[in-house]
Amino acid sequence: MRPDVTAFFDEPTNTVSYVVRDPSSTACAIVDSVLDFDNAAGRTSTDSADEIIAWVKAQGLRVEWLLESHVHADHLSAAPYIQKALGGRIGIGENIRVVQDTFGKIFNAGTEFERDGSQFDRLFREQDRFAIGALEGVALHTPGHTPACLTYVIGDAAFVGDTLFQPDFGTARCDFPGGSAETLWDSVQKILSLPDATRIFTCHDYKAPGRDAYAWESTVGEQKAKNVHVGGDATQEDFIRMRTERDAQLGMPKLIIPSIQVNMRAGRMPPAEEDGAVYLKVPINKL
Repeated sequence: MRPDVTAFFDEPTNTVSYVVRDPSSTACAIVDSVLDFDNAAGRTSTDSADEIIAWVKAQGLRVEWLLESHVHADHLSAAPYIQKALGGRIGIGENIRVVQDTFGKIFNAGTEFERDGSQFDRLFREQDRFAIGALEGVALHTPGHTPACLTYVIGDAAFVGDTLFQPDFGTARCDFPGGSAETLWDSVQKILSLPDATRIFTCHDYKAPGRDAYAWESTVGEQKAKNVHVGGDATQEDFIRMRTERDAQLGMPKLIIPSIQVNMRAGRMPPAEEDGAVYLKVPINKL
């Protein structure tokens, strides 16, 4: 079955969120939502999430899932905020536990931070099935960018998170803790083994040189033929060398410090301290 997919692009973080609808009912899922964050001021706002909420309500849809492709390092998730307004279950890959353990230590999160994935409503394992109305979805474990990365295949559409970008931009970085270029290559091959007509929806776009418009949809066939990192005659050896050299030149995402602390908690802030205020930590020389 072919789901109806509506994209919402957040230009400040170059993030694409999706509403995925069962065309035979009012059931839908929301993939990779965004909570707006002013890093300089330490202030959140909900304009991006409110746009999705308003659209879902206007369409008369019923949210069944709030799906996270991974623990994002470049934007904060709005999943709990949207869940409060629209319902639905928050899901992510079961390897969130690995990410929580790693970053729980980096941020010295303390014993109050459970590292068992219990902040999420569903931890997906490889090949786990789920439903959005009459649509069937399947979770594919596609690590490499992070250990917890998932691709959600829903009907003829695959939501690949950061694993792939548009064919003219390539693939995700692999230098975060737990990342691996070798593992990412294997994950990409898993995605490219899907039927050529499968629609690929990416989580970000940064407009490759020479392209004037943002874009986030391609197909498996297009990725196999044209992806500048893994398409055509690309080899695993060449990819690993390219990715390793390229990643060594990249700076950290500007929102990685707040994003990881919030997203490893399923989009929730750390607990308030004695004065009733919420604080985010900045680990020095750890990233």
